[in-house]
Amino acid sequence: MTRIRTIIAAVCAAALMAPVAAFAHAHLDHAQPAAGSTVKTPPQDVTLSFTEAVEPKFSSIAVRDAHGAVVTDGVAQAMPGNTAQLRIGLKPLAAGTYTVEWRVLSVDTHRTHGDFTFTVEP
Repeated sequence: MTRIRTIIAAVCAAALMAPVAAFAHAHLDHAQPAAGSTVKTPPQDVTLSFTEAVEPKFSSIAVRDAHGAVVTDGVAQAMPGNTAQLRIGLKPLAAGTYTVEWRVLSVDTHRTHGDFTFTVEP
């Protein structure tokens, strides 16, 4: 009986210390241009890096100007060799503040979304 209790206790302890990767979601790790940043030169694209791999076919990035007009050129694409990164091209940007809106489906089928802004200096 003591041996069974020891085994059960060991299994429970291992389960509590195991990583919770199964419950993870793809969250934005960093972006280029960075969230909240001010850039001197208008970027030609936006690149988002996530905390885990995403499914590009079921993920999107939209960049909008201060009037709400979409300024992206094309659709979000996975970066070659890095399934946790998405990139989207931009139309030529004028000075102003832009909002980046993203929605992703991680490879473990969890959906996440968010937004941030960056500013292009005059």
